[in-house]
Amino acid sequence: MLKLALFDCDGTLADSQYAIVAGMRAAFVACALPAPADVAIRNVIGLSLPCVIATLSPDADDTLQRALVDAYRDAYFTQRTIAGATPEPLFDGIIDMLDMLSAQGWQLGVATGKSGRGLLRLLDAHGILNRFVTLQTADHHPSKPDPAMAVAAMTQASVRPCNCVVIGDTSYDMMMARGAGAHALGVAWGYQSPDALSAAGAQAIIETPAAIPAALAHLVGSSA
Repeated sequence: MLKLALFDCDGTLADSQYAIVAGMRAAFVACALPAPADVAIRNVIGLSLPCVIATLSPDADDTLQRALVDAYRDAYFTQRTIAGATPEPLFDGIIDMLDMLSAQGWQLGVATGKSGRGLLRLLDAHGILNRFVTLQTADHHPSKPDPAMAVAAMTQASVRPCNCVVIGDTSYDMMMARGAGAHALGVAWGYQSPDALSAAGAQAIIETPAAIPAALAHLVGSSA
């Protein structure tokens, strides 16, 4: 039986909030706008960048929103590529958890609001790029919670929805999973509250990466 563990990136695999918040604040400053509160930025991590900008600057016209998108990309790329810059850290236990899932026969994938360039850079910097059989990014799909990324990942991995579990830290991940007919597993170490995950359709919420293999086995086993 083919089965797929489909991970969100920011807030699930990697602790990217500091880089994202700094880049977003720099973008607003570059466009002569007051920077949003950090908590407001964290609450929209997981959406694709244009949706993030639209949410944080609802009164800005299309031209200004496009300028903010470009300014964020420039700021984020600059801070991640300056001499001596380190990649966003993985959460503790992520690599051991990926090893365990692979040993148990799970295919691994990522569905993220990041750009393809950003995702590849991050995974390669941590030496885990080759572990994933499918990488779905904001470059080619509508933003979460649209199910398109999950559907494309399942198609590429030849996995039925009942054998796919989406693992993420936001309501957008949970809604994407349910919209695609997949299982939805919330993680409590990310950027949205367990209550928000449950309200969006999470079937279970776990506290540590080490708990993922057992949770996935339960969810897929319960649907067999």
